[in-house]
Amino acid sequence: MLNIEKMMDEIVSLCTQAGGKLLLALLIFIIGRFAIRYIMQMVRKLHAISIADKTVATFVISGVNILLDIVMILSIINVLGVPMASVITVLASAGMAIGLSLQGALSNIAGGIMLLIFRPFNVGEYILANGVEGNVKAISIMYTTLLTNDNKKIMIPNGELMNKSITNFSCEEFRRVDLQFSTGKGEDIDRVRSILLDAMEANAKVLKDAPVHKAFASIDGGTNESMIFTARAWVKTVDYWDVYYELMQEITRKFKEAGISAPAVRMIQQ
Repeated sequence: MLNIEKMMDEIVSLCTQAGGKLLLALLIFIIGRFAIRYIMQMVRKLHAISIADKTVATFVISGVNILLDIVMILSIINVLGVPMASVITVLASAGMAIGLSLQGALSNIAGGIMLLIFRPFNVGEYILANGVEGNVKAISIMYTTLLTNDNKKIMIPNGELMNKSITNFSCEEFRRVDLQFSTGKGEDIDRVRSILLDAMEANAKVLKDAPVHKAFASIDGGTNESMIFTARAWVKTVDYWDVYYELMQEITRKFKEAGISAPAVRMIQQ
């Protein structure tokens, strides 16, 4: 009878100790989450972060958040009574297996660091990468987030970005608008060129103040039924799409007013 009572006392004592540790661990987790949230708000308000480049700021904030999460997890492990030496030993012995299983994650982290160093693009710029294009919304340790023109969010692993070609449409101050138009075979070449040049000259956003930015128009090929003309105009990068659609609309309208014929359609008899 005494042995049973003693055993029950030991079980109750162990449960009390374990329950206390679990309760304390839960308390640390809850307080830790609120503390991390508060610290991250303070980090975002730091002067050094507010004046830093958006790309660097996003990367630093992401790294600080992960570091604080690791500190909280280690604190919980310590409170639960798991010896840190044992944790380190287990992690060291499993290091190779973890490294192999996390190759993709490690590649993404390395890619994020390389993106931060070489800066092929910054937050807010418009890029084409890995077969998708959009505005760069954020660059974190693992992923780069793009926002497409139709408001879809696309997350690309940083490791893939560093191993693929990247087209940055926003990094330069000026861009060239290239347009092509087809006309009937019998149209006067000089007349068509004049319409193209006049339309570009009349557009206020087309740059005209330097030889390298001079508008250009010329015949660029053709078929048995048509002639193909190319028109090129330099604009500020921020005005690219506005000018693109304005010129398409204006030149099409001027062709109609001038009676410029469309290419003939060849009918093939079966």
